[in-house]
Amino acid sequence: MKFLNKIIRELLAQNPDLSEFNIVLPGKRPIVFIRQILEENNYSGFLPNFFTVEELIDRIADKQPVQGISLWLFAFDVYRSLNLIPKDDFADFLKWFPTLQKDWDDILKFSDSDEAVLQYMFDEERIKEWAQDLGEDDDVPRKKFLNFWQNMNIFLPVLKTKLKEKNWATSGMIHETAKAKIVDFAKNTSEHFVFCGFNAFTPVEEKLVRSLLKWNKAQCFFQADRYYFDDERQEAGKFLRNHKTWKEFDDNRAFQWIEDDFNQPKNIKVYEVSGNVTQTKVLPEIFKEIENKTFSNTAVVLLDENLLPASLDVMYGVDNLNITMGFPLKNLSFSNAVKQLFYLQKQLEKNRSSYYYRDVFPILEELPKSSEDELIINNFRTKIEERNIVYISRKLLEELLSELSYYNLLKKADHTTVYLDMLIKFCRDIKWLEIDDIQYENVSHFENAFRIIKNQLSPYDFEIKMETLEILINQHVNSESIDFQGEPLRGLQIMGLLETRLLNFENVIMLSVNEGKLPLGNSQNTYIPFDIRRYFDLHTFLENDSIYAYHFYRLIQDSKNVHLLYNALSSGVNTGEKSRFITQIEMESSHAIEHLIIENSSEPIVSQPIEIPKTEIVMERLQKWKERVSASHLTSYLYNPIDFYLSKILKTSETDEIEEELSVKNYGNLVHYSLQEVYEILKGKILKEKDLQGLIKDIDKYINIAIEKLKHQPEFYEKGMNYIHRAIAKKVIENVLNHDLELIRSGNTLEILDIEKRFENVDFYLDANDKISFLGFIDRIDRLNGTLRIIDYKTAKIKNLSVKIDENNVTDYFHNSERKQALQLCIYHYVVQNLPKFWGLPIETGIWSFAEAKKGVVSLQFDKGTIDDAMMSVKNLILEILNPDLSFIENINSYSK
Repeated sequence: MKFLNKIIRELLAQNPDLSEFNIVLPGKRPIVFIRQILEENNYSGFLPNFFTVEELIDRIADKQPVQGISLWLFAFDVYRSLNLIPKDDFADFLKWFPTLQKDWDDILKFSDSDEAVLQYMFDEERIKEWAQDLGEDDDVPRKKFLNFWQNMNIFLPVLKTKLKEKNWATSGMIHETAKAKIVDFAKNTSEHFVFCGFNAFTPVEEKLVRSLLKWNKAQCFFQADRYYFDDERQEAGKFLRNHKTWKEFDDNRAFQWIEDDFNQPKNIKVYEVSGNVTQTKVLPEIFKEIENKTFSNTAVVLLDENLLPASLDVMYGVDNLNITMGFPLKNLSFSNAVKQLFYLQKQLEKNRSSYYYRDVFPILEELPKSSEDELIINNFRTKIEERNIVYISRKLLEELLSELSYYNLLKKADHTTVYLDMLIKFCRDIKWLEIDDIQYENVSHFENAFRIIKNQLSPYDFEIKMETLEILINQHVNSESIDFQGEPLRGLQIMGLLETRLLNFENVIMLSVNEGKLPLGNSQNTYIPFDIRRYFDLHTFLENDSIYAYHFYRLIQDSKNVHLLYNALSSGVNTGEKSRFITQIEMESSHAIEHLIIENSSEPIVSQPIEIPKTEIVMERLQKWKERVSASHLTSYLYNPIDFYLSKILKTSETDEIEEELSVKNYGNLVHYSLQEVYEILKGKILKEKDLQGLIKDIDKYINIAIEKLKHQPEFYEKGMNYIHRAIAKKVIENVLNHDLELIRSGNTLEILDIEKRFENVDFYLDANDKISFLGFIDRIDRLNGTLRIIDYKTAKIKNLSVKIDENNVTDYFHNSERKQALQLCIYHYVVQNLPKFWGLPIETGIWSFAEAKKGVVSLQFDKGTIDDAMMSVKNLILEILNPDLSFIENINSYSK
């Protein structure tokens, strides 16, 4: 810490008792390092007082600072009392006031008169409309902007007066008040102040420093470098060059200090990285280059705070880490759940009768929960997924979740104050659960925020809607961060750029050195145009760029090894452009810079097919499987042996997922179940015209029964694509019934013998002493003009029902998934001809495709071979499954254009 050491030596040379000094710093971070330096110098006296410059100005102004929620509420109360047009409610007020307040604070800090700036803004809008008929319509954008500044010329002066009456002040008002007191303060104070490491001052801060210097009650130590100080083109030295011109720096008081460190030998590496998170993957390689493995003089500077979790993941091998930056509250799971709670409340205002499952599930997943709550939530999720409920009725939600500890948070709140009380209690209860430290901090932040909002709301009589409360919470979440604490004097330092002020490190690693991150660029959130900001000496993005340039150069001027990483990929708001500061040191500095390109390679993953040997246990399961073999088991094996192994040997099943749009599988089930209900009535009857005509009229009734069997809600089919799916299903059923009706009208005799015919224990011999037993369901068995028809329903189109078996292919004919429909029909044929009930009857097997329902049944044809030959091929397939020497090997589907 070269700069801090130099300051301490200078102060000790002036006075061995440092308690005489008040050290003023840009931030509090360096204090711990100053204490360490004093310890190393064996200092045994009282410590100096430490201030930030903001604290010193607050002390001079002697006003009660007001900000955030308390300021917004007070300001809205003032705004409402003025009856300005438009008469915004609190939610609308919050959309513009926080930005305006920042602008107002800037005006108060940097200009001589806030009223002059406000009047200028209003006058400029009037000039823009010179000789232009605005009309009476207040919704014209230009008129609205004119009205806005007219209102602000009334509102802000009144707000300032009301705040002064309570001795409250915004940040800008504190500066304004301090400005009038500085001369007397500097003249009368007996204290001595030391300003360390400052770069840019506000006018009030500059006046304070210069007044104290004038009365010899202060000294300044700047950290400048000749590289950017002497070069007028270098924006990093802009403010320091201005400070050096102060008349207070003369022959008796030198400007301290301008070093020549930047031009000393440095090892600078620039890494072009393909991907944002990929930058963190480079860190372990960089750490290998650092000789000091305790990393005590190394800083990792994250210009994108969102990279903190990924960075920590790759630093597991570093013994001592100190995180000196906050992690955004908005990125944590509890914060997301709170946002979802308020969104749910907003949705319930629109629809009080039901809950959209996607509004409820994330809340239940992300809120911390007890083991009892976990069981209730798992049961709730299972029931909802099982029944495919997209819109959950209020009654059902209460039935399934009423025992949940925080169930009341999911109900429509009667009043925002009541809801805040429930949230406070909920946060208090959560902290008794076993949760990690970060989540505990997250919950504590919110509990504190809810209490502040509740307390601040109590003096005001205006109504706060749930939407407004949501905006307040979001403002809080987006501006807050969780601060980490660690050992600041040991090990690797992980910091944001502003935390590096006054500190020096031998090894500096900066991530996200991209344009838009360093510097931020023209991204100011302001209502005041650039030219007006320049006219009134308010800071613009140009001044902000200079400030960031100084922080960047100051950090690397004392370092020996500098690693600058940037994300070269363009995505979202990231342009993939490296920071202009990198380009500057490449073009202007004397250092040789090494460039490295780190690609996030995405080579195709070459994976070997999964292979599962048939162990002794697997063979035991297969012997058990032989007792209950279905045609679908064999088609599953043909499609992928691993699927067969998982479902039939391991007995695993796919998890249920809620379908917002009916899946192909459930569309097939809907038609299938409907037809089952329709033909169940006709079972055992020779069909008559009037039977089918009556059924065609009642199709909707049978579809509703099928929907119940699927455990779906009727509302699921009332709109959108599901409405269309139901209409298509109805048309398919109608086509099937009409096809049968036409057969009867044409003089055919059609008799329904069975629907969903269950069969089991139908033996099929593999050899004289070995057999398997078939089981399954046949969708429909009927008799058409004396011929027994075995019909299987399919959602897909029909293919390969022409069997061509001869001595050359009989062994492996059905070892092809393209022939699985024929395989299934052959097994059904074999089963039916072995059922005593159907002995001796001519048999025809076929498929009725829902995709081509008007065609009717397409029959299995034996162009070559017989059913016995087909069953020989089926036997070979079963023997392959049972062969202990053949492993289950995954089928990998290849896709070609």
